[in-house]
Amino acid sequence: MLSWLINGAYLVVAILFILGLKAMSSPKTARQGIAWAGLGMVLATAVTFLIPGHDGGLAFFAPGKSINLILCVIALALGGGIAAWLGKVVKMTDMPQMVAVYNGMGGGAAALIAAVEFSSAEPPTGTHAVLAMIGALIGCVAFSGSVLAFAKLQGIMKKAVRWPVQNLGNVVHTLITLALGVAIVVAGPHPVLVIAFFAMALILGLALTSPIGGADMPVVISLLNAFTGLAVGLEGYVLGNPALIIAGIVVGAAGTLLTQLMAKAMNRPLSNVLFAPITGEAQADGAIEGSMKECSSMDAAAMMRYAEHVIIVPGYGMAVAGAQHKVYEMTKLLEAEGVQVSFAIHPVAGRMPGHMNVLLAEAGVPYDQIFDLDEINADFPLADVALVIGANDVVNPVARTDKSSPIYGMPILDADKARQCIVIKRGRGAGYSGIENALFYADNTTMLYGSAQQAVADVITHVKELS
Repeated sequence: MLSWLINGAYLVVAILFILGLKAMSSPKTARQGIAWAGLGMVLATAVTFLIPGHDGGLAFFAPGKSINLILCVIALALGGGIAAWLGKVVKMTDMPQMVAVYNGMGGGAAALIAAVEFSSAEPPTGTHAVLAMIGALIGCVAFSGSVLAFAKLQGIMKKAVRWPVQNLGNVVHTLITLALGVAIVVAGPHPVLVIAFFAMALILGLALTSPIGGADMPVVISLLNAFTGLAVGLEGYVLGNPALIIAGIVVGAAGTLLTQLMAKAMNRPLSNVLFAPITGEAQADGAIEGSMKECSSMDAAAMMRYAEHVIIVPGYGMAVAGAQHKVYEMTKLLEAEGVQVSFAIHPVAGRMPGHMNVLLAEAGVPYDQIFDLDEINADFPLADVALVIGANDVVNPVARTDKSSPIYGMPILDADKARQCIVIKRGRGAGYSGIENALFYADNTTMLYGSAQQAVADVITHVKELS
C-alpha cells in the first residue's frame, strides 16, 4: 500500500513538473507554471520521508535514527528560508546571478550524492557505478562553471581568461579526469582516487568557463542548466528515485533545447561558444567611419512625440538602471498622443534568456506589444524612430557586413534601418563583449548619454511639455 502511495505521488509530481514547464513557456502563464512546479517539488520532498529502507525514509523514525530527521528538517528550513529571503531582496537586475547560483547548487548536490554513494559501506558497482561517476563529473562541471558564471555576471571577474593551447589543455584535462573515473569504477572507490577525481572535475568546470566572454553568457547559462539536469537524472537512477529522474530529464531536456535556441539566435554552433568564444579581444579590421553625434533629451522627446511608429530596443543598460517602469510610463504618454510603440527583444539580450521579457512584464508592458527578432525586424525600415536603451551587440550592424568581426553572422535587430535611431548609453565605451558598435557612428543615429533611468525621465518631462 505504501509503495502504491509513493509511486502515485511521483506520478503526480511528474505531471506537475511537465505542466509547470509548459506554462513557463509563455509570460502570461509563467507565474502559474512556477507555482505548479513548486508544488511538485514540495510533494516530491515530502514523499521522500516515506520511502522505506533509506536513512532518509521511514528509517528516520526507527530507534537511533531520529537525528537524521532533525538534520533534514534543519536543512530544509535553512534552505527554504534563505531562498525565500533572497527571492524578496535580490534585485531584478541581479536575477541572472541568482539563476547561476541556484543552477550551480543543483549540480553540486548531484555531485555530493555521488560522493556519498562512493564513500558508503556498499558503494555502487557495474552500471550504477558508471552512471554515478558520469553524474558526478557533469555535476562538478555544472557547479564550478556556474560559480564562475556568477563571478562574471556580478563583476567580480572582469575579463575572460585564456591561455595558450587552452583547448588542447582542456581535452587532456578531461581525459585525465575520465581516467580517474574509470580507475574508481574498476578498482573501487579508493579515497585518494575519489578526491583526485572530484578535484579535477571541479577544476575542469572552471577551465571550460573561464574563457567565455560576456556575449556568450546566455548560451553558457543554458548549457550549465542542461548539465545540472543531466547530472540530477543520472544520480536519480543510481538512487532509484523516480522524482530525481523525472526532474533531471525535464530540466536537462529544457536546458538542451534552450541552449540550441540561444546558439541559433547567435548563429554560432555550440562548439564555437565553448572553444572559440567572443572575448572582446578580437576586433573587426579597420576603423569605423563616422562620428558619434550627441542629442539632448528634448531632441529625443520631439523625435518620438511627432513620430508615427517608435520601436524600443531594451538591453542590459535598462536593467541596470531599473528604468523599465519609466520606459513604460513614456510609452503610455506617446500612445496617448497617437504614437504606435512596439518593443523589440533579441533572444540573447541581457545576461540570461528571457531577461528583457521578465523586466518588461514586471513593468506592466502588455504582451502584445513585445515582439521577437523574427516578428519585428521587417518593421524597422518603416519606423520613424528606433530607441535603443542600453543594448549593444544585438544591434551592431557589423554582424551583417564585416566578416572579420567576431559577431559576424549573428542575427541582429535592424535598428540602424529606422529613419532615426536614438541610443541611450551611459558612456562611450564598448559593450559587454568589448566589440565597438558601428550603429553609434551611423548618420541616422544620435546618442543620449546618461543613466537610462534619468535619461528616460528627462524625455518624459519634455514629452509632457510638447503635449
